[in-house]
Amino acid sequence: MLDYRIHTFLKVCETLNYTLAAKQLHITQPAVSQHIHYLEEEYETTLFVYSNKQLSLTRSGEILRKYLMTMQNDEKNIKKEIKNHEGIIETLSIGVTMTIGEYAIVDRLADFIKHHPEMNLHLHYGNTAELLKLLDQGKIHMAIVEGNYPKEKYSHKKYSTEDYIVVCAASHEFKNIPHTLHDLLEERLLVREQGSGTRHILQESLNVRGLSISDFIHYTQIENMHTIISLLKKIAVFLSCIKLQSKKNYRKVY
Repeated sequence: MLDYRIHTFLKVCETLNYTLAAKQLHITQPAVSQHIHYLEEEYETTLFVYSNKQLSLTRSGEILRKYLMTMQNDEKNIKKEIKNHEGIIETLSIGVTMTIGEYAIVDRLADFIKHHPEMNLHLHYGNTAELLKLLDQGKIHMAIVEGNYPKEKYSHKKYSTEDYIVVCAASHEFKNIPHTLHDLLEERLLVREQGSGTRHILQESLNVRGLSISDFIHYTQIENMHTIISLLKKIAVFLSCIKLQSKKNYRKVY
């Protein structure tokens, strides 16, 4: 069983706030400080620092967090296995983003089920940020995400590489013939919510060109991919999305 001070440390890592960590753990703030001080003495290092009134992990703190998160998840799996004991079917929990779940994993899932009929499978949907949080909490075994994420915190392997393109309805008439991204700023943009990997890719691409999503005069934020595609077909808009060039109702925007 993990030491209670480890749970305090991981909660401070999550909140980056001693007061909030204390509130969520139902202990006092001095107790939180004592737990962190104990661990710093135990490992002979500084785990947190303040900079501009903002608490952040040191490099040593990052290393400790990585291994303690692994230990915490292992402990959960041990408890689950002991509780289940014998005769209970093993369940694999996988997190996928909306885009991957809709377009890039069905064949692989069918193949997995065919070759592992003895296992149960639980598929979780969420955006990249939500899935990484579930992974940190040990609620899923793995996550398949798109976009950027802190690779130093996770063991990872490339699943697939896809083109990232912008599309619009085939019948759409542009206000200005687009030659550059700046020519599209008067068009309505359909975009995923904050935390979405595809949105993050778009935002980084815009940042390189000195732009942001807010520079578009009109944009619509939608969390569901089916709704985005249906809306794209019905109104004169264009869309940031992964690999939709196979759809006959769309055309590319360069």
